[in-house]
Amino acid sequence: MVSTNYAPEHAGIGPYATQIAEHWANSGHEAHVFAGMPHYPSWSLEPEYKGALRRTERRAGVVVHRRAHTVPAQQTAVKRALYEGSILLHGAAAPPRMPKPDAIVAQMPSLAGGVLAARMAARWKVPYVPIVQDLMGAAAAQSGISGGDKAAALASRAEAYALKRATLVGVIHETFVDRVVRMGVDPAKIRLVPNWSHVPSPTKPRGETRRHLGWAPGRTVVLHSGNMGLKQGLEVLVAAARLDPEVRFVLMGDGSQRGALAEMSADVPNLDIIPPAADGEFPDILAAADVLAVTQHAAVLDMSVPSKLTSYFAAGRPVVASVAAEGGTAQEVERSGAGVLVPPEDPHALLKAVRSLAEDPSAADALGAAGPRHVAAHLSREAGLARIDALIDEVLGGTRP
Repeated sequence: MVSTNYAPEHAGIGPYATQIAEHWANSGHEAHVFAGMPHYPSWSLEPEYKGALRRTERRAGVVVHRRAHTVPAQQTAVKRALYEGSILLHGAAAPPRMPKPDAIVAQMPSLAGGVLAARMAARWKVPYVPIVQDLMGAAAAQSGISGGDKAAALASRAEAYALKRATLVGVIHETFVDRVVRMGVDPAKIRLVPNWSHVPSPTKPRGETRRHLGWAPGRTVVLHSGNMGLKQGLEVLVAAARLDPEVRFVLMGDGSQRGALAEMSADVPNLDIIPPAADGEFPDILAAADVLAVTQHAAVLDMSVPSKLTSYFAAGRPVVASVAAEGGTAQEVERSGAGVLVPPEDPHALLKAVRSLAEDPSAADALGAAGPRHVAAHLSREAGLARIDALIDEVLGGTRP
């Protein structure tokens, strides 16, 4: 597995890369991961890895080969290019010392990871399968990063290089298929491998968790969990909080925009920004909220389905999605029956949806109950990992080593 992000990173694609590799190890295979140093979503290096140039470690039976790279605290086109370039150069100069693998899987949107995986597969003459979690070219063009147009063009070329050399290409949502085909990939090589809910179900009573967090029993709490980046468009939650001081908004997580959001909301007493929850507390905190919010900028279309969404569904609370109606996130919310859609960057519409759910608890509970049902039917870890196994079986000709 080539994945810039890996455990102990707990957000984004890291948990999926980790669970796939650990599943391989638990199944009796020799699993290696070529990864970066842990830094996401805070975009700051984990303290225990500071000063490390290269490190090989064993985690849950998986051999993890790490290489140092730049970690930009602020996202610009130049800094992002340096980040990807440092991963590519260090990875190419010091590939992992390991036996020849039977197959290589890459987690994208890591541009460097996709290119490195394609080159290693060509050198070893083994099957290569990138799994498209997101496409950086589209993200750069739509996220508002300075210099995004030039970055998008370069990223798209790197993605096309990595994807056209694949034996098979996995995509986590059907909205990626057309874009991958436009990059030159034969449609017959594309396989749908949706993500799964990678967190356990809540275990504590909601009231107990709310008391621990200081959330009053009768006050509506809207929670956003996950990365605080440019493309999330979290300014809409700050604006909605200004409109109704009686509704409490909570942003839980980290990311490049956390400082800017804290400054923007300094005079908004009903909005809290809190650190990411510990893994053991995360499901219960999601379940303690009244509404779970997912937001994107209006320009963000055809983008990845956020990994937070599967966790939201498992929590059993209604989702309000402030996203483009044509994108993958909107499609997944509608498919689940677990939430409502509102136009992106419209705080009035978002607040209206929140108030409507607060005024009709039975409707809110019905939406919330649909989430775990959707997870059980379509997004279980067992089903997700079985799809990955089928992908590997196919590239290996139907046999396992």
